[in-house]
Amino acid sequence: MRYFFLIISLMFCFEGYCQKVKYNALQKERADAMFRKVWQYYRAPTYPGLFTENFPSGKSASLDYFQGARVNEKVVSFLWPFSGMFSAANVLIRFPDLKQQYAVYLDTLTAGVWAYRDTTRSPAGYQAYPSGLEKSDRYYDDNALVCIDYLEAYLNTGNEAYLPKAKEVFNFILSGWDDQLGGGVYWLEGHKDQKPACSNGMATLAALKLYQCTKDPLYLNWGKKFYNWMHNHLQNPQGIYYNDVKMDGKPNEVYYTYNTGSMLESAVLLFRFTNDIKYLKEAERVAESAYQFFSTQGKNNKRVFKIDLPWFVTVLFRGYEALYHVNHNPFYINAITSDLDQAWENASDRYGFLTAKWALDEAAKKKPKWLLDEACIAELYARISLLNTKGK
Repeated sequence: MRYFFLIISLMFCFEGYCQKVKYNALQKERADAMFRKVWQYYRAPTYPGLFTENFPSGKSASLDYFQGARVNEKVVSFLWPFSGMFSAANVLIRFPDLKQQYAVYLDTLTAGVWAYRDTTRSPAGYQAYPSGLEKSDRYYDDNALVCIDYLEAYLNTGNEAYLPKAKEVFNFILSGWDDQLGGGVYWLEGHKDQKPACSNGMATLAALKLYQCTKDPLYLNWGKKFYNWMHNHLQNPQGIYYNDVKMDGKPNEVYYTYNTGSMLESAVLLFRFTNDIKYLKEAERVAESAYQFFSTQGKNNKRVFKIDLPWFVTVLFRGYEALYHVNHNPFYINAITSDLDQAWENASDRYGFLTAKWALDEAAKKKPKWLLDEACIAELYARISLLNTKGK
């Protein structure tokens, strides 16, 4: 095994990849500053623990990330963008000198996500909009994000109250699994028209993180089942994941960074939990394929990532981060860090919020900024900083 890692390390050196992770305290400062800024400007004052969808919030934006017709912006955000703040707090709390402050943030966010929990339908799950305000649809990918956030909170705090909450969410996810197309879950409860990578990739991670937290082999087995289904039904020959498969069995050849990112992280976790080298080899293949597929040649022959959504790229970064902890190759970490630094310097509006897709034009800078686009910047910078904080 040790010779395998030695060979990998030498290959990286021969290809010019031997380099140290770029680190300075500025990344931590930017993460903390962005989180606090979002907390200041996006909080919904009459709904403790909740946020607005956009800032400035004109309540007129049309949102397009739902099944069917567009939905108008409402008084508080939907669950998906809210989860971005939960995820960011879960990373920032890992800094020892920020732990006390972010424990308070995390408690508030835990109460906030509970507002989306719906018990009027069985099994209990989290709906797209706070259940006390209206009844809304329940998406399996949203629920997987909640499950992962609960488990990260448990790992960061040791508070066992998070575990039954995560298990409850996972039970809801499993209610969407059936034998159509050989397994997998749908996107939206009650709509059996597609099985997407977003739901099944995040469910894979949820299962594996449940195993990490509980050591119950039930969850490792489910992680493998979800992983194998994704690998067999939604991966193209190059290792990139399709967006979804329709019920006729034909994959939708649309690609987003986060679908491949969730499976990259899953492959690394499976390697860690099983010591089966095939998962590490697959992670290495997917990592390089994702870099080549989702980046393009920029100025001075430097490749830059094509930003579909900043949060999507953040999920891909999580996969690269997981792989870095195994092979210590910082190439992909540095590539995303470089792009993020450029966006921070050149794609910010007058409040310091970054544009969608890190666009540089003035029109983009003047548009309202989406909660998820900003929350993920705090998470991303925090993750980058934490990679090499020891001894600094």
